Amino acid sequence: MIAANSDTLAIATKELENEPNQFRAARLSKLKALCVLGVNPYPSGFKKTHEIESLLSDYAFLENGQETDDEVTIAGRILSVRNSGMFIDLLAPAAKIQVFTHKKHLSETQIELLPLLDLGDFIGVRGMMRRTPRGELTVDARDITFLGKALLPPPEKYHGLSDVETRYRQRYLDLMANPESRERLRHRSRIVSEIRAYLSSRDFLEVETPMLHTLAGGAAARPFKTHHHTLDMELFLRIAPELFLKRLIVGGLSEKIFEINRNFRNEGISTRHNPEFTMIEIYQAYADGEVMMDLTESLVRHVAQRVFGVEEFIFEDKKLDFKKPWERKPMLTLVEEATGIVFEGIHSLEDAKAAAHQAGIDASKAATWGHVVETVFASRVEHTLIQPVHVTEFPLDISPLAKPHPHKPRLTERFETYINAWEIANGFSELADPLDQRERFMVQMREKAAGNDEAMPFDDDFITALEYGFPPTGGLGIGIDRLVMLLTNASSIRDVIAFPTMRPKE
Repeated sequence: MIAANSDTLAIATKELENEPNQFRAARLSKLKALCVLGVNPYPSGFKKTHEIESLLSDYAFLENGQETDDEVTIAGRILSVRNSGMFIDLLAPAAKIQVFTHKKHLSETQIELLPLLDLGDFIGVRGMMRRTPRGELTVDARDITFLGKALLPPPEKYHGLSDVETRYRQRYLDLMANPESRERLRHRSRIVSEIRAYLSSRDFLEVETPMLHTLAGGAAARPFKTHHHTLDMELFLRIAPELFLKRLIVGGLSEKIFEINRNFRNEGISTRHNPEFTMIEIYQAYADGEVMMDLTESLVRHVAQRVFGVEEFIFEDKKLDFKKPWERKPMLTLVEEATGIVFEGIHSLEDAKAAAHQAGIDASKAATWGHVVETVFASRVEHTLIQPVHVTEFPLDISPLAKPHPHKPRLTERFETYINAWEIANGFSELADPLDQRERFMVQMREKAAGNDEAMPFDDDFITALEYGFPPTGGLGIGIDRLVMLLTNASSIRDVIAFPTMRPKE
């Protein structure tokens, strides 16, 4: 018996003495028996010749009852065991296959091994391909290698894990039990890959910017704080990479850049919000907001076609159509259609609040005319925006980094893209004027002093960067998590994040 087995045997024997869980105790007993047989229950590595997924397609031609002399070596997790180990279903990430074990093909040690197998164990199998008379693609085992003993049983014998708390808190059990969860996260990976491939093929340069910031800028959000002991300084986890990405445009690194970035915002948790989330931000010199709207549409349609092969999706009970062109409607127009309020003709903050109040909307806490418009829009318009639409011409008051509208001084060349009543993208013609940007930051500082925790700080170095010259530039941010939710029909953001933020168990 190898030394590792001796150690495992001793530890398993000690654990069994006071194990209250009968299921774990039974598996510890089998672990001991494996060690006594001289089987290493946790070996290093295993060489496969085929993936289970590929066998299903490579041997699809076999007719019922047809055998082959083709030898394959596969590995996976035991999904089910039938007839005292004669039939084993072996699970790979995206497929399963049947293994047939018969004493005439196996050694005496391997025959003794069969009763020690449990659901959840990992094994390797070398054998011959055939299709049973009943039509089941099968590997006739000639050799079985034990690869990993599971000491706890899988949830509900792999028939599904429905407890929401367990699914999110112990994601490995969710993935083990629910094929749709595995497929959704695999789709997420492919979506991100296709976004990256689409942009790279169009000469966008992928970059990385800091996640630890001395100033929490680039978005209106409350940050997480941390402390660097050596430098004895307060730092913030990134709420957005925007201001660093613009610095790269200033420096001339590339005229087209993007970053797929993790952001952290110290805000509420909901079905659409997680404190840690993923975005992509894209910047293109000599472009404007109109170009970025075009890019949003083409990028989303590309991902939909490449990953799913369609441009229409069912989300809950709604059909979402991603075909071009998407509507483009000014925010004030949408608000007027929904409420009758013509904010363009209202000039004072108090009159704007009064108009909102008359429409049954409480905007008493709004700090500016633009904030009143935003409040009314959120109350009466957002929930109606089901099909893809670009909402344009946002108020300047709530758009401190966007270029002013050339003909409407209270508005900007900013848009947000809505699908299923969710904001999935935010973009604009970037503000290039350092003097105007300085004034915007000063306004934000006054809002922060008045109690707005989400107002932006004054970033003096960013102003300095702009003073070295910033070309006309279009910017775009897309929420990866929400996009994945829409494309995979996930009602909660926790379904598309492998490990969502959870309160620890007491």
